[in-house]
Amino acid sequence: MSATTRPAAARTRLSPTERRSQLLDLGVRLLATRSLDELSIDLLAEEAGISRGLLYHYFGNKHDFHEAVVRRAADDLIAQTAPPAQGEPLERLFVSVAAYVDYVDANHQGYLSLVKGAAGGNETLRQIYEEARSVLSERIFREDAQGELIADTPRTRLVVRGWSAMTEELVLSWKADPGEVTREDLLEIIAASLPALVEAVGDPAPSRGPSQS
Repeated sequence: MSATTRPAAARTRLSPTERRSQLLDLGVRLLATRSLDELSIDLLAEEAGISRGLLYHYFGNKHDFHEAVVRRAADDLIAQTAPPAQGEPLERLFVSVAAYVDYVDANHQGYLSLVKGAAGGNETLRQIYEEARSVLSERIFREDAQGELIADTPRTRLVVRGWSAMTEELVLSWKADPGEVTREDLLEIIAASLPALVEAVGDPAPSRGPSQS
């Protein structure tokens, strides 16, 4: 008897903030295999074992709920793709890219919803998307201060932004139809392409100095 009442007592000890966070975590898990349009208040209420009215208490309406879940998913993406603090610059980039590929692979429908929502005119989703992209891009230059992978210049910043868009398209295309390209092939393409693109734009590396003539 006590074994059945103890979990219920534990649930009642959750604060409103903790309960809302728990519901967001559930929403993110459901979003991994569903589009945002398929993530309804009814579905979350059923999965959480609570009433629709209580969900509306926490999130206000369906749009607020969707935006809160997408923001939590974006936060998870940022956290899960953080590069390691130690190692060579290209190795750290490779680890971060691998985590990004694995995140999109495991949360494909949710990630597609974020991309499509941002492109479809939803201003809040666009802002969440741009904030996440900005954090991922800025890591390149923060890591550069430690390992000098690439120099921080206006030209390389433009290249990194383009590389980020290319990386997203490569991963989504590979997920849709990998063909004979393995995960390792994909990772090598993405990680090697950034230094190659930076080299191609002609910004001199700090160690090269002026050309000899």
